[in-house]
Amino acid sequence: MSELNDLRVGLGYDVHRLAPGRRCVLGGVTLDHARGPEGHSDGDAVLHALIDALTGAAGLDDVGSLFPDDDPRHAGADSAALCAEVVALVRAAGFAVVNVDAVLIGDEPKLRPYRAAMRERIAALLGVEPSRVNIKGKTTERLGSLAGGAGVAVHAVCLLCRAAPPA
Repeated sequence: MSELNDLRVGLGYDVHRLAPGRRCVLGGVTLDHARGPEGHSDGDAVLHALIDALTGAAGLDDVGSLFPDDDPRHAGADSAALCAEVVALVRAAGFAVVNVDAVLIGDEPKLRPYRAAMRERIAALLGVEPSRVNIKGKTTERLGSLAGGAGVAVHAVCLLCRAAPPA
């Protein structure tokens, strides 16, 4: 039964409105799109959901507690840098990433041309092979508040394992 204590699952969620004049950064990659996610930072909903999945699995504070949106130090922050900070916290807590899986929900932007780059970028941030990272895009079928490209929502899940102590 003790081996079960060595695995932890975390779930993350984020949503951002898409606004004109904003750079479109998702999964640590800049997409060629006329609108980008609004946010105090760069608005990267993929990395924000992933951060919450990682911190949840490791029993750490969530993205809003670690990087509050009323803190001017985080204005315009690169979410990849925030993610790297969280990965360091996860490692310091004694965990290693096994895999992550995320689904981006929205009618725009289309992810297909960027999925491989997102997987590579996220894998590099996490220090894992790209085969341990999966990104999927799903449309809203023009239903609900995200319809017509109004915004994007992301669900992310991660699996952590207890890391071997340093020799």
